[in-house]
Amino acid sequence: MRVLRFLAQLSELVAFPHTVFALPFAFLGLLEAAGGLPPLSTALWVLLAMVGARTAAMAFNRLVDLPFDAANPRTAQRPLPAGRLAKAHAWALVVAGAVVLVVAAGQLNPLCLALSPLALAWVLGYSYTKRFTAFSHLWLGMGLAMAPVGGWLAVTGSFALPPLVLAGAVAFWVAGFDILYSLQDLEFDRGAGLFSLPARFGVAAALGASRLSHALAAAGFAAFAWLVGAGLWGGVAVGLACSLLVAQHLLLARGGLARIQTAFFTANGFLSLSMLGLFALDIITRR
Repeated sequence: MRVLRFLAQLSELVAFPHTVFALPFAFLGLLEAAGGLPPLSTALWVLLAMVGARTAAMAFNRLVDLPFDAANPRTAQRPLPAGRLAKAHAWALVVAGAVVLVVAAGQLNPLCLALSPLALAWVLGYSYTKRFTAFSHLWLGMGLAMAPVGGWLAVTGSFALPPLVLAGAVAFWVAGFDILYSLQDLEFDRGAGLFSLPARFGVAAALGASRLSHALAAAGFAAFAWLVGAGLWGGVAVGLACSLLVAQHLLLARGGLARIQTAFFTANGFLSLSMLGLFALDIITRR
C-alpha cells in the first residue's frame, strides 16, 4: 500500500492524466506518416519519448513554481508544497524523464536524436515564461505541438507540411484552453507579478485571445485534414473538434469558473482522443 500511495503521489506531481492532451496527436502523426499501423517498436519508442519528455517537463515545472504553488491556495496542496514528496523525488523524475526521452529518440532515427535536446530545452524553458511574457500560453502550446511532428519524424525521418500544419493547430488549441485555465489564478498572478495573459490584459482580452486561438486551431485542423486527403471520418473528426472548442466557451460563459475543470480536462481530453480515433478510422478507409 505504501508503494501504491507513493506512485499515486508521483502521478499527481506530474498530472499524469493530462498526458491525454499531447499523446494522441503524437500517434496521429505516427499513423498518418505510416499510412496505417507503424511497426510496434516505433510506436513503443514514441510512447516512451513522449512520456519521458512530459514527465521531465512537469516535474521541473513543479520545482520551479514551488514558491508560487506554496503561496497559492489553489495549488498549496500539491505534493511538493504540501510536503508529501521531497524535491529529490521531483529531480529524480526530471533526470529520468530526460534520459528516457533521449534514449527513445536515439532508437528512432538520427534526426529524432539530434532534435531531442532542443525539444527538452523548450519544454523545460516553459517553466520560466510566466516571469517575463504574457505569451507563456503559446510557448506551452508550441511544446505540445511537437507531438505530431515527433510522431511523423519517427516514421519518415524528415519534415513535411501536414504535421507542421497540425502542430500549428495543436499550439493554438493548447494556448486557447490554457488561457481559460489561467483565469482561476488571475488575482494571484497579479499579486505575484506573474505575466499570464489574463493578469496582464484583463478578462475580456483573455477571452478574446482564447477565442481567436481556438478559431485558428479549428482552421488548422481543417487544413490538416485537407492536406492528408481525409475522407468522411476525418471530416467528422474536425467537425467534432470544432464543436468541442465552442462548447468550452459556452460552458464558461454559462457556468463561470465552476465549470473550468469540465471545459479544461473533459472537453479537451475528448477532443484529442476523438481526433486520434476518427482519423485512424479515416486512414483505414483510405487504404
